[in-house]
Amino acid sequence: MKVILKQDVKGLGKKDDLVNVSDGYARNFLFPRGLAVEANESNLNIVKTRKEAEKSKKDRELAQARKLAEELRNVEVVIRAKTGENGKLFGSITSKDISDKLKEDFRLDIDRKKIVMPDAIKSTGAYELDVKLYPEVSGRLKVRIESE
Repeated sequence: MKVILKQDVKGLGKKDDLVNVSDGYARNFLFPRGLAVEANESNLNIVKTRKEAEKSKKDRELAQARKLAEELRNVEVVIRAKTGENGKLFGSITSKDISDKLKEDFRLDIDRKKIVMPDAIKSTGAYELDVKLYPEVSGRLKVRIESE
């Protein structure tokens, strides 16, 4: 019997997979637990429509990420902080500070977790940081730290 999985089933397949199982396994285990539905015409159409909607959503998100990467190329974030001798900061600049400054100055809403920083910035100067926007899309962000 052909069934469409509604959830991941260990040893059988992933969600929305079309698999062939024995009649007893389907009727006695998969159907009562809500793990699968019978692979008839209407259920196949529902799965096909869901997959198409998911693909169009991912394409839209990818296009937005590429557009945002292009915008980041022209952006330079300037953060002013109190410094001591030799340009050392009192405290440090973190990805949250950079994210807040992007939102405040440029109206770009980038999650702090997407800004890749090896360590917090602890001195004045110019830095270039990677921003992971989508699995295959990343952008470069210029950050300049100045003393107050």
